[in-house]
Amino acid sequence: MATRLYSSISVETTLASSINNSVTSIVVATGTATTLLGGVTIVANSQFTVAIDPDTINEEIVFITAGPSGDTFTVTRGRAGSTAVSHSTGATVKHVLTSDDLTAFAAGISPVSTLAFSGSTSGTTTLQATAVAGTNTLSLPATTTDTLAGIAATQTLTNKTLTSPKINLTLNAQTGTTYTLVAADSGKLVTSSNAASVVITIPPSVFAAGEQINVQSIGAGLTSFVAGAGVTVTSTGATSAAPILRAQNSACTIICTASNVFTVIGDLS
Repeated sequence: MATRLYSSISVETTLASSINNSVTSIVVATGTATTLLGGVTIVANSQFTVAIDPDTINEEIVFITAGPSGDTFTVTRGRAGSTAVSHSTGATVKHVLTSDDLTAFAAGISPVSTLAFSGSTSGTTTLQATAVAGTNTLSLPATTTDTLAGIAATQTLTNKTLTSPKINLTLNAQTGTTYTLVAADSGKLVTSSNAASVVITIPPSVFAAGEQINVQSIGAGLTSFVAGAGVTVTSTGATSAAPILRAQNSACTIICTASNVFTVIGDLS
């Protein structure tokens, strides 16, 4: 549906030449097109409602959809239940509010399944209601500026309290004897399963301070950790910089405490 445009300072004018019942452009009196619009700018997919011969038997509602080009407008004829008819030179052209406008307004404020907002530069954002029964309320933040969090967006939440959260830990099962941690391992549980010893490398320039990686050694071969080039590792293991998980099913957490600095805590030897 086209955007409806309105003006409180529109000045009525007249037709500069007669029209039949099928033309799709009208010419108004010289120099009056701008005052008829009353400050409104017709843009793509918008319309401005006027009546030709208002309050007469020949009244016709038309939508101005483009212009002016000089004093010429592009129009859609016979709107709001009216019929396209011929009009004579000098017929009054007046900006009006019609029942069709009010119906569109009522439809816009009634419950709708979607609501679209134009972007500040381009594009649109559409709000869409989910398929739920009953009446539901969405409360927006009562702050002067804020950004809503999206379930599919990568965002940082600050000063939030989680009440009874359900956190599902994603697993990364490794069955080889060597593995180098990757950025996607942050927050996951990496399992190492091999009959032989397993070496996991903590790489440089991958993790930021505060990120954590959980590791469990579930195979017969024990898992040890080594620092990548430029990485510092500390732990309570016998060799602080190269800790080893103590036994099968032992687990630990690798915490990045600063750029390329990690501490390993858990069931170590």
